[in-house]
Amino acid sequence: MSQPTPVRSDNINYDPLPLTSEQHTDSLYNAPSAPPSPGPDAAFHTPQQSFRELGDESIPSGAAQPRFLGAALYDERGPNIRDSYASSHNTYPSIGRESEYSSSVYALNEARGAGSLSEPYHDDPRDGMAMSPVGGARASRYMEEKRATYAPPRSKRKVIVIAVVAAVILLLLAIIIPVYFAVVKPKNNAANADASSDSSSGGSGSNNSGGGKAGGSLAVKTGGDGSKVTMEDGTTFTYSNKFGGMWYWDEEDPFNNGARAQKWSPALNETFNYGIDKIRGVNLGGWLTPEPFIVPSLFEPYVNLPTPAVDEWTLSEAMRADSANGGINQLEDHYKTFITEQDFAEIAGAGLNYLRIALPYWAIEVRDGEPFLEGVCWKYFLKAIQWARKYGLRINLDLHTLPGSQNGWNHSGRLGDINMLQGPMGFANAQRSLDYIRVIAEFISQPQYSSVVTMFGITNEPRGSFMGQDVLSSYYLQAYDIVRKASGTGEGQGPIVNFHDGFFGRTNWAGFLPNADRISLDLHPYLAFAQQSDAPITTYGTTPCTAWASDVNSSMSAFGLNNAGEWSLAVTDCGKWVNGVNQGMRYEGNYVLDPSFKRVGSCDPWTDWQNFDQTTKDGMKTLALASMDALQNYFFWTWKIGNSSVTGKVEAPHWSYKLGLENGWMPTDPREADGQCGNTAPWDPPLKTGSGQIPASVSASLPWPPASISKGGAVTDLPSYTPTGAVPTLSAPTFSPSASVGDGWANADDKAGLMVAISSCSYLDPWIGTTANPPSPLCSGGSTRRKEPVLEVREPMITPPPGV
Repeated sequence: MSQPTPVRSDNINYDPLPLTSEQHTDSLYNAPSAPPSPGPDAAFHTPQQSFRELGDESIPSGAAQPRFLGAALYDERGPNIRDSYASSHNTYPSIGRESEYSSSVYALNEARGAGSLSEPYHDDPRDGMAMSPVGGARASRYMEEKRATYAPPRSKRKVIVIAVVAAVILLLLAIIIPVYFAVVKPKNNAANADASSDSSSGGSGSNNSGGGKAGGSLAVKTGGDGSKVTMEDGTTFTYSNKFGGMWYWDEEDPFNNGARAQKWSPALNETFNYGIDKIRGVNLGGWLTPEPFIVPSLFEPYVNLPTPAVDEWTLSEAMRADSANGGINQLEDHYKTFITEQDFAEIAGAGLNYLRIALPYWAIEVRDGEPFLEGVCWKYFLKAIQWARKYGLRINLDLHTLPGSQNGWNHSGRLGDINMLQGPMGFANAQRSLDYIRVIAEFISQPQYSSVVTMFGITNEPRGSFMGQDVLSSYYLQAYDIVRKASGTGEGQGPIVNFHDGFFGRTNWAGFLPNADRISLDLHPYLAFAQQSDAPITTYGTTPCTAWASDVNSSMSAFGLNNAGEWSLAVTDCGKWVNGVNQGMRYEGNYVLDPSFKRVGSCDPWTDWQNFDQTTKDGMKTLALASMDALQNYFFWTWKIGNSSVTGKVEAPHWSYKLGLENGWMPTDPREADGQCGNTAPWDPPLKTGSGQIPASVSASLPWPPASISKGGAVTDLPSYTPTGAVPTLSAPTFSPSASVGDGWANADDKAGLMVAISSCSYLDPWIGTTANPPSPLCSGGSTRRKEPVLEVREPMITPPPGV
């Protein structure tokens, strides 16, 4: 459990201010504390600057010594908020007292890093935050400046000497030190002051999220708990973050990385120390890659068609035929409404610092009559980057779908066969997939985006047993090289490459890619899909600790960074369409794909979340805490489950983080999980690191292309593409004219073309399945050998932004 921060023993003792003779004690910390800052009705809070300015009758007989705080001092740019109630004259209450950047003694804090402090000093000693020691670089510099500027005049009159000394001490606490928020321009200081006032109305305008103007004054650009946020459509909400998080957005400075999700999570302009700083994340599943059980209302109108909507392929076909209800544009309506900016703010306020966002390959392009909505979801991923930056969140971009499908499940785009690294089109689809990895890597490796999109899951849940681990490993190495070519090597250069384990387990990846630079192993540990039991959820409180914790520790040593890209609170497969549309449930004994599961009971008690008793909720919360502690770095699946249009409620409650927060079965502070499994320090850093250069012997053992693939045969006998196409570079967001948004391509030396069909060769449908034979003859009038990507002189083609 998170404990209150005790008063630090190394605080510097200063002479008491002449404010009161009374001593106060903070019972919470059992340590003496300074008297509280006086309120607006405190006696003798005088506007005068010295005894000389008092009238003869200003001090009543027997009264205490007055407080010569005077009017707040402002510089030429206007007022700044500060942490002392008295020194602000109650002009800017609320948020300002929470900000390290607004502290009236900001200069006495030690710097944490670029644009931020390790812990800010506040006037309220109960915060337990200490000033920098006297003699520290910042403290000494400012103390010397204060002494030089306000040295008391040489005088023999004792009363004047005392008054001047008192004024020096008070001015030291009251003078405003102009400070940039990260790299905010000085003109924004007035806007920062507005952020601490509830009377601020914010701004609106295209993509400014509060960075425009309202009522002729600068709109709010930053704030903390209780501040008002204006979204791009002009609507507002109150930011709630009890963990010291600070948001920031200015369209004129759209790549500012000063925002922080929580005080314990590094700001975006600071280093996230993997293996030390924990990834506490959540997925935005079902948003840009809709799934039936996450957004049932999208699929429910089309499940009774002759070809029911069971995946995004059939959903897209059904919507295109339904022009009366908006056609395929219904998908964009879903993108606009299912996840909004406010969700990002709520995620930061829930104590989470990372997002995993599933992105389909049709964010880039479609081919061969694929019915997906091309390119539009990319526009909303750009919004995700903007919103994540605004609230200090980092993103793990997960490439969730691949041409032909990498697993045959509905969330790969099309339910059915596996046509990636398997079957007659398996190699061609892998070539195309690597191209999409390259296009994405080039975009997110640009400096404008690399601080936000810090992880890249190159393929979601490939079913490795169908492909073979050697073939999958060869593909992974090729993808790794592509990402590193886009981003370069060295700390902070491009994203962590995230490899799913292909369902082989952690131990089978120990030592994979020795000397690799910034890689992570991704597993999806679910309890829901194994043998079903009617045991209450209260009996699962230690299951994650015994099942996962030891393996995670071992793999963190043998491989490096591990993360659980998906997990949930489900211990049964109960929930509408959890297994897919009309696929039934193991728990009820009607699971279509495996009739061997016998009925355990009815799922109704598991999904009737409105009637969960407190014991059930407590059991779910215990399971959540144990899972978080055992997995260490994680992304819960998923943030939100949409309501069914048939029942009007969430039908898969164990999969919704948001619903759990609202109903008390998810922790409001994920740090509560630390030590839940009985070990408060489950991982002993540091992680393995490497220069990025894979040994030649390893590369030779994992050649690309592989000699053959499953259910396809020799690669030389299979259809393949050649790199002669124009590259559809991803478009950038639109901000103010002064913002450099990049051209979508980080490495100008990477000039190979896109893998496209050879005019003299024959191809099958990319989704053909594994039983078809390759075309024969494969090609005519020339060699059947394909060309692999090289640094050819071919410029990428910049595609325009998707339609607004």
